Amino acid sequence: MKMHYGFPIIAGLLIFLGLLCAPFALGTTAKDYKQPELKYPEGEKECIESKEFMRERHMVLLDQWRDWALRDGKRIYTNHKGKEFTISLQNTCMKCHQSKADFCDKCHTNAGVSPYCWDCHIQPEGLK
Repeated sequence: MKMHYGFPIIAGLLIFLGLLCAPFALGTTAKDYKQPELKYPEGEKECIESKEFMRERHMVLLDQWRDWALRDGKRIYTNHKGKEFTISLQNTCMKCHQSKADFCDKCHTNAGVSPYCWDCHIQPEGLK
């Protein structure tokens, strides 16, 4: 069996592999990404859960909060350390994450996700 198309196949594979590896070779924009800064209210030193927990599972937590508040009437969340917080996106989360544009939108755009929080919630007055 003679290979009539050997060169084009190998050239195509090399081009494909080059394009596949290009983002790694050129670097990504993730290194240029700067984490948004939190402004904790007076007396607060940390978020309702650990930074790692919130980065990985904040959307699951917000979905749980929605279900607990709207379906079960539960309005208090107790974190892993036993501290209680009011279940409220606007009155709890937005105390520290004061700028939707600088915090929520920046992270969600960087991650390539489009949450639907603001379909129902109104951004509190005075926040950017």
